[in-house]
Amino acid sequence: MESFSQGVGPPYRIAVVGSGPRGLSVVERLAARLAGDPPAHPLEISLIDAVRVGSGRVWRPDQPEWFLMNTVAGEVSAFSGPADNGPARAGAGPSLAQWWNSVDPAGCPGPGGYAPRALHGRYMDYVLDTAERSLPPGTRLRRITASVTDLERTAGAYGLLLSDGTRLRADRVVLVTGHARPELTGQHKELAEFAATRPGLRYIAGDSAADMPLETLPAGSRVGVLGLGLAFYDVMAALTTGRGGSFAHAGPGRLRYVPSGDEPLLIAGSRSGMPLPARGRNQKHPDHRYTHVIFTAERVRRHSGRRPYDFRADILPWLMAEVELVYYATALRQRGCTAAAADFVAEAAAAAEAGLPAVAKIADRHGAGDLPRMDLDRLARPFEGRTFAGPAVFRETVTKAIDADLAHAERGNVDSPLKAALDVLRDSRALIRSFVDFASLHPASHRDDFIGWYGARSAFLAAGPPQHRLRQVSALLRCGLLRIAGPHTRFAADARLGRFVVSSPAVAGSTTAVDTVIDARIPSPDLARDPAPLTRHLIARGLWTGHRNGEGADAFTTGGVAVTDSPYHPVDRDGSPDTGLYVLGIPTEHTRWFMQGGSSRPGFWTDFVRDADAIAADALSGLPDTGPASR
Repeated sequence: MESFSQGVGPPYRIAVVGSGPRGLSVVERLAARLAGDPPAHPLEISLIDAVRVGSGRVWRPDQPEWFLMNTVAGEVSAFSGPADNGPARAGAGPSLAQWWNSVDPAGCPGPGGYAPRALHGRYMDYVLDTAERSLPPGTRLRRITASVTDLERTAGAYGLLLSDGTRLRADRVVLVTGHARPELTGQHKELAEFAATRPGLRYIAGDSAADMPLETLPAGSRVGVLGLGLAFYDVMAALTTGRGGSFAHAGPGRLRYVPSGDEPLLIAGSRSGMPLPARGRNQKHPDHRYTHVIFTAERVRRHSGRRPYDFRADILPWLMAEVELVYYATALRQRGCTAAAADFVAEAAAAAEAGLPAVAKIADRHGAGDLPRMDLDRLARPFEGRTFAGPAVFRETVTKAIDADLAHAERGNVDSPLKAALDVLRDSRALIRSFVDFASLHPASHRDDFIGWYGARSAFLAAGPPQHRLRQVSALLRCGLLRIAGPHTRFAADARLGRFVVSSPAVAGSTTAVDTVIDARIPSPDLARDPAPLTRHLIARGLWTGHRNGEGADAFTTGGVAVTDSPYHPVDRDGSPDTGLYVLGIPTEHTRWFMQGGSSRPGFWTDFVRDADAIAADALSGLPDTGPASR
């Protein structure tokens, strides 16, 4: 890099702590802005990560290839603009699918395929290298592999202490620290302590499956798996294909498992008793954007008579009307009633101008009244209220439910009425966030209706795995290496047996003793339970405080870091924003919603990129004024 003339002074320094997807996005936007408007003052960007600079821990390229993403590769981009006729650079570069095809054309299944997380990590390395090459003369990127263990305000700047003892000065600091490993509490602490006193038992806490000690589990041992969500599929893959087993085709849409003999027996369960349903076969262009017909911000605000909002009363009905609109319209089109579908949508849209439309009644008038209603509880808890005479009966029931879901998924996310409708939950995240973030909901509704009820159902119904993962579950159930205990699964320590036991109150005879319990759920962010030294010091210094919704009896501390609106400065113990600090992503979950999203779309800016760009712009605004060419 070229240097500036003497007398300009020390470089302006920006530190980005954490180099997962959001940290990378901030650096990419810094590079894009600097390339378009080079500063007249030296600038140094430090990207710091404890595990790997570029991909971070969760996406690191050295993890096994059987851990997959759950978003199709064509919809993923770490560049803030699509590739154009020029070279790849910050602000314009290939999507994950385009890059994958360029480096491995034989192995890339196309934009509708699902990439291994390790491959996405290599893509992130490529994006960081490209962003670094985009930096103008006088600006440099430092890659620092270390933990930041402490941060304090100094005179006009910030001092960072690294795990190797190095001290770093920065003018602005972006904290994007990602997934924490929270301290265990309650039942999980009891299970871990029970295992700690018995050499033959193991308790493995929730985390990325790539960081779990799964290789230590003996072949043939019985392993209880708590949770049937995305992390469950990772654990399942590691303990089957990761143990040398393989899946073979067994007819249209079916797989057969060929064991290696090195697998443990998995006994899994959750509240629903149903593995996370599959994503519909992708039929949408990577640049697809859904346009809401009924559920709009203007209508919700016009028809709600209260502030803060009540999620169930003010927001959910409009959201479900939109879901039902897509459900019935898709069904009518699939029946060949294209004109009826168009008339139905037009009538529902016109009715929405006057108030919340009765979508199901309108659908009935247009020939779709025979369809079952869209019910999030029924879909997310399909076995609720039922009892089963034994494990074999429940296995048959859950296998039929899996087959039914796969049939819907195979029809696709445009042609299946169910999967198309559930995609509305994904497509409405940004709109929902506008009514939820920053204590916009009444505290009781935020805690109970949104976090406690909707959050769980949305995650279950709108964030599923690829279809072939659910087919693998079905094959493992048939061969007996996987058992699902049943709904409302219980994991307990049995002192008399000296082992863990897994059971479902809904399935007679389901109690099974196991040697290991794996919590296959991604831990929910909670500032109070994060043991990381940096977090503890930020709280002790008053630089981070917990976000609190409301006052009085209904008030609660959400678990997220309290931040301002964009560009997301943390609010200190005095209630003031620290304008030299920024907090983005997972640490702010429950202050904002759905902060675990890990990428943007290739053809347009989502909130993911807008957040990163707002921080980049604000951080660069502090550059010293060094003359006419300065910012």
